[in-house]
Amino acid sequence: MVETATRPIARPASTHAPSEAPQARSQINVGDPERWLSLVGGGALALMGLSRRSLGGAALAAVGGSLIYRGMSGHCSLYQALGHSSAEETGPATSVRAGHGCKVEESMTINRSPAELFHFFRDFTNLPRFMRHVEAVTVEGPNRSHWVVRGPLGVKAEWDAEIYTERPNEMISWRSLEGSEVDTAGSIHFKARPEGRGTEVRVVLKYDPPGGKAGALIARLFGRSAEQLIRADLCRFKQLMETGEIATIEGQPHGTCANG
Repeated sequence: MVETATRPIARPASTHAPSEAPQARSQINVGDPERWLSLVGGGALALMGLSRRSLGGAALAAVGGSLIYRGMSGHCSLYQALGHSSAEETGPATSVRAGHGCKVEESMTINRSPAELFHFFRDFTNLPRFMRHVEAVTVEGPNRSHWVVRGPLGVKAEWDAEIYTERPNEMISWRSLEGSEVDTAGSIHFKARPEGRGTEVRVVLKYDPPGGKAGALIARLFGRSAEQLIRADLCRFKQLMETGEIATIEGQPHGTCANG
């Protein structure tokens, strides 16, 4: 059985070394209200254009896609050319600000020891094997990594993250670095169940999608919501660790896996 809890909390990611963070931050020149409008307007235009199946419809869809990109990336080339920015300046805080974004919790029992699950997950290059929305994770140091994730309509988001708390065989906590396109912070916990009945794996994720809470809504329109993605990822993690392979469930987007 998978347990889920979701409640409101909020922003997006692309950068590398700390010295590059100010440059990445400077690329965000569209404020949250405009990003929200770009996502909503772009989504409406894209849907309208795709439904028409004509040259004019294709043009509408292209405009909609560019607006969606504007909303997700927070960057406007015209603003850059004019030297204008509507984005709010923020302090040196990392990850998600209190009271913003969304929080998702998922848990599942996997029939493996905490140590096995911890060490497999701790090698972040393993994550794309069962996280379908994660395209690549590049380890750049003992506690640093660079993430590439596919978003709605195939739009990609990238960010650098750091591990800030780690207890071997028990938990890992991470957060995105300043200047990221997506502000995110999360943790994964491994707790042995009584009498050797596997391990309870609990994931807690806070994220601030492009456009704040509206961005999460747009994500639901164009793809699966965060809680659905994490639930599906845990199902595949369970299958991979228990059987060594992941069953094909194409055509069953709302399927569930047993929680033994």
